[in-house]
Amino acid sequence: MITTFIGSNTMKKILISVAPVGAGDKLINPRAIARDVYDCYKNGACMVHLHCRDLNGRLTPDISLLEETVEYIRQYCSDIIIEISTGGVSNLTIEERCQTCYPKWVETNSLNVGSVNLGTAVYQNPINDVEYCVSKILENKKVPDIEVFELGMINTVRELDQKFHFNRPLFFALVFGHGGEMPATVPALDHMIAALQENFPDREYIWGYTQAHREDWEMVKVALDKGASAVRVGFEDSDMIAPGVHCDCNSKIIADLSDVIKSKGMMPMTPQEARTMLGIPQLEKGMRKW
Repeated sequence: MITTFIGSNTMKKILISVAPVGAGDKLINPRAIARDVYDCYKNGACMVHLHCRDLNGRLTPDISLLEETVEYIRQYCSDIIIEISTGGVSNLTIEERCQTCYPKWVETNSLNVGSVNLGTAVYQNPINDVEYCVSKILENKKVPDIEVFELGMINTVRELDQKFHFNRPLFFALVFGHGGEMPATVPALDHMIAALQENFPDREYIWGYTQAHREDWEMVKVALDKGASAVRVGFEDSDMIAPGVHCDCNSKIIADLSDVIKSKGMMPMTPQEARTMLGIPQLEKGMRKW
């Protein structure tokens, strides 16, 4: 049974992932992103979640700017876990979206397992595209971070697992708060947790919490109380730390989240602890320096 990760003592450890780039950002500056990620790393983030974007923030299959960004990140914080999305609302084909599965420096890919309304946009993930994405993630030995926005997607993951045989533990990101999907409420979270337990009675999974348009830390605290082992925050999801209070850097958000975690008698994970939990190989020395 795998539901949480416990370190060398009895204190529970929490994986903090930072998604530093807002979906509406129109200027991608690799060095500035890397410096921001480094400050987040110092405040407790052990994973960075990025999309493949061009200089103007548009999603693209061209990984050159993303590779430059990751190279700078590695120079600042050599062992942070690199997670690259295969998603985002765009007109890219699934083959183009999956270009991020191939680079050796990518350690985990986000996996989106169904279509959903996100505000006024429709995030399209038909099952044939999902299965293609699963095959590329697994063929390239990346760990899938399975993003689910609705209850039915958890059932889809069970069916995908029967066909593709994911490694254990499964790593779920439960996403709440977008217009058109599950709301960021306690009953909605309870339904998601119950669906995980129903579909995966062996409990060989880990789940994390992500909240779009988050204005405070109340639901994050609830998620931690209910067994979350990971929390993702950052400008991609929200730039707020309190109602009406916006941040101009991601590191403040990470610092506040670290304080919330510590207030629960828990601690942020190190990258090494997170790799152990997720089954990601520890970095070789050469990879630390690019």
